[in-house]
Amino acid sequence: MLSQSVYTLVNQQNGNLSFKVFEFDNSSYFDHIQRNNYFTLIIITSGEGIAKVDLCEYEFKENTMFAFYPYQPFMLASEGALMGISIQFHHDFFCIYRHHKEIASNGILFNNIYEQPFIWLDESNKKTLLNIVGEIVNELKMEALRKDEVLVSYLKIFLVLATRIKLEQQSISNTNNTDKQLLIVQQLRNAIEDNFRTKHSASEYADMLHVTPVVLARAAKNHFNMTLSDLITERIIVEAKRELYLTEKTVKEIAYELGYDDEYYFSRVFKGKTDISPQFYRDSIGFNRGALSS
Repeated sequence: MLSQSVYTLVNQQNGNLSFKVFEFDNSSYFDHIQRNNYFTLIIITSGEGIAKVDLCEYEFKENTMFAFYPYQPFMLASEGALMGISIQFHHDFFCIYRHHKEIASNGILFNNIYEQPFIWLDESNKKTLLNIVGEIVNELKMEALRKDEVLVSYLKIFLVLATRIKLEQQSISNTNNTDKQLLIVQQLRNAIEDNFRTKHSASEYADMLHVTPVVLARAAKNHFNMTLSDLITERIIVEAKRELYLTEKTVKEIAYELGYDDEYYFSRVFKGKTDISPQFYRDSIGFNRGALSS
């Protein structure tokens, strides 16, 4: 589909890259841990292997599309050839948080601690998404007025369609899983969403749901492939990132709103999950502060 391997858009204000599309034909691009300060979409068109994402591992094959948010650690390990297309974009080019109501992808494609970070594409869906990528490439090759606005429009369409696919696959998965543990999982999700700012321990959620910590831990491991403590902390980190990006609140204020009286302890928790401090995250991701690395 691509006659060249890399197409980019440069931020005219600071000279940094803000949007990139590239084709890859081997596993070297993603065979080591990535912690990028931009969103990454990857469509695998050929090959299979293991995706290591956060603390989890997932098997993948061709016609898989991954969606990774900034500083989410991931790598794709493949023994054979790996081919596909990747789209990468910085917050400054298109902010998922600010456009949440338009495309609804934040919390579904990205920043969703409760779901796997990928979707399966049938031939029709793959063709549709790759056609949009083709239009994006054509636009990047042109010297035309307001190129960034056209690219954002294509990106929005791509994200909306991918979000629809994921919602449909989630619905099918939920229909096929009606056991008692799934009910506990749904109650746990709701409890975390309602209480993550004030309740941080696994035992508090076990008490709240009137189940033993062992039962709740098993449900978290089976359905999210995470420990209950990691699940709670990940939800806190997602909210912290949102506040660091969208607001001018101090780290101390954000920490307090998330239930931490000690901002330094909160910073250690944040860095333990992301490998960077809250302030560094703000400086590199915050609106009009960072740029996509080349």
